[in-house]
Amino acid sequence: MISAPAESYDDAFFWDGARAGELRVQRCRECGRIRHPPAPMCGACHSTEWDAQALQGTGSLYSWVVSRHPSEPDAAPRTVILVELDEGVRLVSNLVETDGIEPTVGMRVEAVFVEQETFVLPQFRPVGLR
Repeated sequence: MISAPAESYDDAFFWDGARAGELRVQRCRECGRIRHPPAPMCGACHSTEWDAQALQGTGSLYSWVVSRHPSEPDAAPRTVILVELDEGVRLVSNLVETDGIEPTVGMRVEAVFVEQETFVLPQFRPVGLR
């Protein structure tokens, strides 16, 4: 069983978005820059005023690693990825629904929202497979 994330004021919008089937990031109200991971202050203008912005949920595979957890030797390996979203921010997630396709740098991916027992987890699949 996967443990549910510990939500806080700074990231509740992200998990609310996932439950609604949206990939959301913070957007600075002063300068308009988007950022991920969430932070209490804009790195560009230092404003503490922000709101949430829904993204398209598409991007390119920037990097990846196949993860095998030593405490779960019989579990299937996971492909952990770094996605560069079309809007310019990067997000760490998992690559799913690959239908045997090997990951490659630059591969186009799209967000999918996978329901767990008590939360929804945004993950990515190659574009055009479904």
